[in-house]
Formats: sequence, C-alpha cells, structure tokens
Amino acid sequence: MTEPEVLFERRGAAGIITLNRPQVLNAFTIAAVQAIRPKLREWAADPAVTRVVIQAAGGKAFAAGGDIRTVVEWLKAGRFDEAMEFWREEYLLNVEIKRFPKPYIALVEGICMGGGVGLSVHGSHRVAGDRYLFAMPEVAIGFFPDVGATYFLPRLPGRSGAYLGLTAARIGPGEGMGLGLATHRVPTARFPELVDALGRNEDVGATLRAFSIEPEADKLAPRMGVIDRAFAGATVEAILDNLDREAKGTGEDAEFAKAQAAGLRAKSPTSLKIALEQVKQGARMDFAECMRTEYRIVQRIVRGHDFIEGVRAAVLDKDNAPRWNPASLADVKDADVAAHFAPLAPAAEELPL
Repeated sequence: MTEPEVLFERRGAAGIITLNRPQVLNAFTIAAVQAIRPKLREWAADPAVTRVVIQAAGGKAFAAGGDIRTVVEWLKAGRFDEAMEFWREEYLLNVEIKRFPKPYIALVEGICMGGGVGLSVHGSHRVAGDRYLFAMPEVAIGFFPDVGATYFLPRLPGRSGAYLGLTAARIGPGEGMGLGLATHRVPTARFPELVDALGRNEDVGATLRAFSIEPEADKLAPRMGVIDRAFAGATVEAILDNLDREAKGTGEDAEFAKAQAAGLRAKSPTSLKIALEQVKQGARMDFAECMRTEYRIVQRIVRGHDFIEGVRAAVLDKDNAPRWNPASLADVKDADVAAHFAPLAPAAEELPL
C-alpha cells in the first residue's frame, strides 16, 4: 500500500495537515491539493477545531513546490486542460488559506519554494525551523512567481519583493523573520512539542511566543540599501543598469550587486519582465485580483517556449543551460508582456472566486 500524499488528524482543538511525500521533497500533486481544500472547509465550520497546523514529513523540505514534472508531461502531450486544472485547484487553495477564518499555523522546516510558499505564507502564523529555506525560483525555469506572489511580494519591506521575485534568491530563517515572511522562530526539535501544545485550546499567539527563540542575524538587512536603490528601476534593463553601477564600487555592496546582475542575466528574459510587472500591478490589487491575474498569466506562459525549456534544463536533463526564446531583454516586447495580464475570454474562464 502506498502512503497517502497528505495526512489529516485531529489533536485536541487542532486540525493537523501533514504533507507526506518526503522522497520528492513534498512536491504536491493535484490530488493533494484537492484533498486539503475540503478539509479546510470542514474544519472552518467545526466549532471544536479552533486552529489548523500544517507541517511536513521528512525534515528536508516543507514543500519544494508542485509536481512540475507531471505538469510538463501534460503540456508536452498537449493536455492543457489537465495542467490548467492543477493550477486552478492550487490557486483556489491559496485563496482558501488566505480567507481561512481561524489561526492557520505553518511549521516550515527545510525547503519552502514556489507552491510550498503558497501553502504557508498566506496563513496567519508562519513558524521558521532551523533549516528554513525560502525562495521563489520560478524565473529560473521560465515561469513566474505565482501562488499569490503578485500580492505578497510588493508588500514586503522596501524593494525586497522585486529582489526575491527577479533573482530567485534563497533566504534563511533570519532573513525570513526580518522580511516578515516568517512570524516566529522555533527550534525544529521542539516542533512535535509545539504541535501538542497547539492542540490545547489555548491562545495561539501565547503558545507560539512561549516556544519562540531569538532569530539568527538577518544577513539581508545590511544589503537593503543596495537592494532598494537597484530594484527601484522601472524596467528590468534599468535594474540591471543600477546593479552594474553599484558593482563598480567597492566593498560588500559592490560584490552583492555584481552577483545579482550575473544571476539576472541567466534568467528567462520573458519571465523577468512578467515578474517585475506583477510586483508593479500587485501593489495596487487586492488578493482576489492578484490570484485572477496569476491565473491569466499561467494560461499564456505555459503555451510559450521558456517554461518547458526551463524545466528541461533544471529538472529533467539538468544541464543548467536553458536556451531562452526570446534570448534577450531587448527582444521581449512590452505588448507581449501585457498580453499575459489581459482578461480571459470568455469571462467564464476566469478563476472562480
């Protein structure tokens, strides 16, 4: 018998969700998404459940994202409806979490990327463990920062949202706490004890504070000046110009800027321009509008070249040598970027919120 992809249990006042595919870094399938959503609705309506805890098995990853291998197989076979169903269900789950009327506590140990961020960041409480590792790496595979990134990235301090979305930077617990992506820092060894404590019908905030420790130093904080200066650029080209200018200086800021510029130049030009436009538009949108926008973008981007090529280079062949098309920022037209954000036709195809 194969193990269920997601485990559910009741422990006192807590409904507990455990992501249960540690052998693939808890990458989740549509079946997992479709199992979680109705359970959240059930627990939202149950007065005996006063909070929900989501955790993951294995210790290496909370969730590395969705099962993109399967999705890319569908796309290559022309099975677009099945791929769209995955993203529709995933995005609706993100909305369910954002709107959940009770405390939703994510215990994040290990890798938390892409879709894993969508399962955690929209909840009321995000607890960082010892090996917390956050990233939105989508632009590196020809995709775009989704699962609500259009909403939460522009609401991070300064220009850090644009920085995270465009560079795919990986950050640890100190930086997660500093940016507000994590709300509490608890030693991983105490996670089981914390889950038990959360099962008692006591104040969630007080319980989390009792387990919390001082976070590690925020390594990103000293670089926020250069991040804010460089990523204030109105275009990706302007951001690169800013980084190149900063790189001509001396010291750690210059080295940091040089590394970021090199990283950006390796990413999908189309994805970079879409991601920056998301941050701009998302700052003016509410959460529902952001999710509708992402559902529009995904319908278009998966029919382009770069996503399948990016997954080939990073996940399938692992040669890390993607051949982007268009290959340069200059060849990505503003009209092509704007087309990704246009309303779907007919209107009935929009994300049903």
